[in-house]
Amino acid sequence: MSSETAAPRASAAAAERIPIGVFMLAFGVFVVGTGEFVLAGLIPQLADQFAISTGAAGQVVTVFALTCGIAAPLLTTLTARWSRREVLVAAGAVYLLGSAATALAPSFPLMLAAQFTAAIGAGVFVPNASVSAAAMAPPAKSGKAIALVVTGFTVAVAAGAPAGTAIGAEAGWRTTLWLATGLAALGVAGVAALVPRSLRVADAGGLRARARPLADRRVLALLATTLVAFTAVYIPYTYIGAIFEPATSGDGLRLALLMVVLGVAGTAGNLIAGSLADRLGGARVVMAALGGLIAALLVMPAATGAFASSLAAIAFYGVVAFAITTPQQHRLISASPGGAAVVLSLNQAVLYLAIALSGIVGAAGIDAFGARALGFVAAAIAAVALLLSRDRAPRSPDHARPSDPCAIADHRVDTEQ
Repeated sequence: MSSETAAPRASAAAAERIPIGVFMLAFGVFVVGTGEFVLAGLIPQLADQFAISTGAAGQVVTVFALTCGIAAPLLTTLTARWSRREVLVAAGAVYLLGSAATALAPSFPLMLAAQFTAAIGAGVFVPNASVSAAAMAPPAKSGKAIALVVTGFTVAVAAGAPAGTAIGAEAGWRTTLWLATGLAALGVAGVAALVPRSLRVADAGGLRARARPLADRRVLALLATTLVAFTAVYIPYTYIGAIFEPATSGDGLRLALLMVVLGVAGTAGNLIAGSLADRLGGARVVMAALGGLIAALLVMPAATGAFASSLAAIAFYGVVAFAITTPQQHRLISASPGGAAVVLSLNQAVLYLAIALSGIVGAAGIDAFGARALGFVAAAIAAVALLLSRDRAPRSPDHARPSDPCAIADHRVDTEQ
């Protein structure tokens, strides 16, 4: 092969590669995801540190998630005309500030205020990282770029949160937060260096335009299913330390191992469900996963007496709980194919609201029935989600995977630095 022929081919191959900036965005999502999910593993330590109940300490998850859910659509709309690098760097810096303030917090109210600040940054960073990754990648690779960014969250659940919990058990929860702050600083610097200065994406419109899909009854019913289902899903995750305390005896390393098993099982469940949704349709897979979730939650209270049975219970729960995620997104895209980006952003906001509700409902359940009975509380909520999903599933076919990246995120990129 002549050098004249090899050079254009090498250039074409380079043009089709996913930019390194996409990997940095995935790292950023991993950092903020770890900061969010590790809070569940640190709740027992926070309760001891600030001399408050487990339910009260759990409100740190509620504040973080609720703030994310509000900040994501609102601030993304207000910053629509900014370059994506400006938005991402600013969001990362706000998260970094909130994380450092959390590590320094001398009281629980001040910790909540610090987490409110961190959540503003996280709520803006995550959705903008996804659309920016699609915009930076070659058109044929934009779907893969989005998947890489979403993988940051998966790794946060499977590895980041358990590692942070283990570090907190050995060196204290403040050490975990300082490490998260250091990683955030690396992420901000990396985004500033590797994301193109003038990167922009198509504007989905103002808040009114983003809320327009809510007028569609099918979309509204699906979002309601997401809200109720993931409230049930996240109650055991938020209070995992309290629920499994009989099995772990308060050992942070054992709790971290439970979280690792949950993360790995959840990743497997999501991948399996995505494949099944292509063949069976999203509605059937979601309903089957909800049925499995109810069974897992009903068995959970009986399994917490021993560590081995707890590992089995958490694995079963992880598979069926996270099997809901991808098929539910398929259903939403099918219900509103022309506004996929908007309905998925609404779904993300509803997910954050579900996490917030899990903290509130779980705290009330602990006060009323005790931590061990939270599985029954969550199972009752999951049963409501199953009824919603069964009665109001969209009538149109919903099994096609959106192969066109533009169905997920319309994008435009100017790569001039």
